[in-house]
Amino acid sequence: MTVRRISSGSAYETRFGYCRAVVADGRVHVSGTVGMDPATGAVPEDVTDQCRLALGIIERALAGAGASFADVVRVRYILPERSDFAPCRPLLSAAFGENPPAATMIVAGLIDPAMKIEIEVDARLP
Repeated sequence: MTVRRISSGSAYETRFGYCRAVVADGRVHVSGTVGMDPATGAVPEDVTDQCRLALGIIERALAGAGASFADVVRVRYILPERSDFAPCRPLLSAAFGENPPAATMIVAGLIDPAMKIEIEVDARLP
């Protein structure tokens, strides 16, 4: 079995010892991804801006593995505030379109209080 690791270049990957995604056994496992601007490290205040950034990072990781949002079979949303989920729904619906995955939403603290959403996905290779 070949295992391939995909890095986004985030400082957090080196600092905490993980990679953005791992491709193994026909599956793509994308680490929990927050809405931090990869170029500047800035975290927008608005949850929808954070969600949009996180989805973009995930989309690039999936593409690097040869997959897309259409191939996602499982998604987990982690938010410190339950009420922040509703404003993100249109972005999430647009990302997954006609291929909605199994989903779980968890209310829990994130590593930085400025972070309002973390998204983790598992996909299959097409």
